[in-house]
Amino acid sequence: MEENLSNLTTADKLKLLEKKNNEALKGAGEDRQKKHKTGGRLTARERLEVLLDPGSFVELDRFVTHRCSNFGMGEKKILGDGVVTGFGTINGKLVYTYSQDFTIFGGSMSRTTANKIIKVMNLALKNGAPMIGLNDSGGARIQEGVESLGGYADIFLRNVLCSGVIPQISAVMGPCAGGAVYSPSITDFIFMVKKSSYMFVTGPDVVKTVTQEEVSMEDLGGAGAHSTKSGVAHFTAEDDKHCLLLIRELLNFLPPNNVDDAPVLPTKDKTNRISEELNAMIPDNPKKPYDMLNIIKNVVDESYFLEVHQHWAKNIIVGFARFGGRSVGIVANQPQVLAGCLNIQASIKAARFIRFCDAFNIPIVTFVDVPGFLPGTDQEWNGIITHGAKLLYAYAEATVPKITIITRKAYGGAYDVMSSKHLRGDINFAYPTAEIAVMGAGGAVNIIFRGEIKNASDQERERQRLTQSYEEQFNNPYIAAELGYVDEVIEPALTRPRIIQSLEMLKNKKDTNPPRKHGNIPL
Repeated sequence: MEENLSNLTTADKLKLLEKKNNEALKGAGEDRQKKHKTGGRLTARERLEVLLDPGSFVELDRFVTHRCSNFGMGEKKILGDGVVTGFGTINGKLVYTYSQDFTIFGGSMSRTTANKIIKVMNLALKNGAPMIGLNDSGGARIQEGVESLGGYADIFLRNVLCSGVIPQISAVMGPCAGGAVYSPSITDFIFMVKKSSYMFVTGPDVVKTVTQEEVSMEDLGGAGAHSTKSGVAHFTAEDDKHCLLLIRELLNFLPPNNVDDAPVLPTKDKTNRISEELNAMIPDNPKKPYDMLNIIKNVVDESYFLEVHQHWAKNIIVGFARFGGRSVGIVANQPQVLAGCLNIQASIKAARFIRFCDAFNIPIVTFVDVPGFLPGTDQEWNGIITHGAKLLYAYAEATVPKITIITRKAYGGAYDVMSSKHLRGDINFAYPTAEIAVMGAGGAVNIIFRGEIKNASDQERERQRLTQSYEEQFNNPYIAAELGYVDEVIEPALTRPRIIQSLEMLKNKKDTNPPRKHGNIPL
């Protein structure tokens, strides 16, 4: 206990404050911090220096220590107790944050570290500002037992209450195991760092004991596994600094809360820019793939597209861009992968992204080239019906401005699902190359004209004739346009100005869903 403060002069009290501040900033000491920084890792405080605007961080609860006396813990107290919490700004805008310090008790969760995190989460919710968690922890503090577990649950509750109200971002910058993984999993975006961050419910040793599988930490729960196989990680960074700069970049596209509009930034890109090269981008052969990213980057401001889930479910593309300075969310089929078919992973990926955009007033622009849902027993037995319905539900539920461009194929139920007019799409464009039909011409002809083909003297010739006739009648956008399901068939070169005009027209859009506690999305 410090000496009786009543006997100290003001100068002595200021010296005591300086001493305590220095002690807190020192943390677990130089030796542990030096060991931690091997491999390019940053300390908890250094991470905040990179993440936040210079000089903007205000720390809270710097002098907090744990209250545990079990197993000799009463003699092991370090100011701050393993997490740095507070608020600051990113590009001048308020954010709240915590950064776990692995050098102090392995960053483990005590009751007091939980209370520190809960305090800033409550402030973020009350003040309508993003919450950013930098996770680097060995898990629950075993010495505290159920108090540590209760701390986790209290954080989970606040993650749920904050969901859809303020953006929540998690960076996993070290280990994150057991129950600790569920806080990041509830947040909106998860960042991981190659070769230094790990997430798993049960580690390699437990896996080996229970299933006899031998697997490394990297293969089980590293950034590569979660960015390509599980889809848990939305962004993968090369190192700590890259991760933190990516978070800053993402926040440029997001509003601070669910009441404010997404930011509008100045752009030098002309709003009426016409791109003649788009007229030649869709191949004449409808079976030939092309890269949808080329279309996206051609029409957005400064050709800049921040792709989300870049390495997972590549048959669909999601991410953020700007049109005329306005933030938008983009969803697009990717003909280069699985011909752009919708499968389980793609449906989940797009549905979650759409719901995020809708929650935070970010318009959704959809580029469609989809031949249908991926067939096969694997898809059916693993629930493509339920998972595909998530995508349908997300589009139908969304009340933000929704603009759709059909570039080529829009077949069957996949046409309906991909932000069609029938799911409250506001403006639906189609290129002259668009094919809107129940299915491809070949399959349709084999069903409709089965008898005619069977009785023909030259079956193949008759099939080709009927296929050509079907294509001329249905594989074009004009029937849908006649019915009002497509608002305009546009020259591809005009894509950018048409989207910007539509966003401007829709900027005051008001739409609502029926009063209810919440819908029951097919999870």
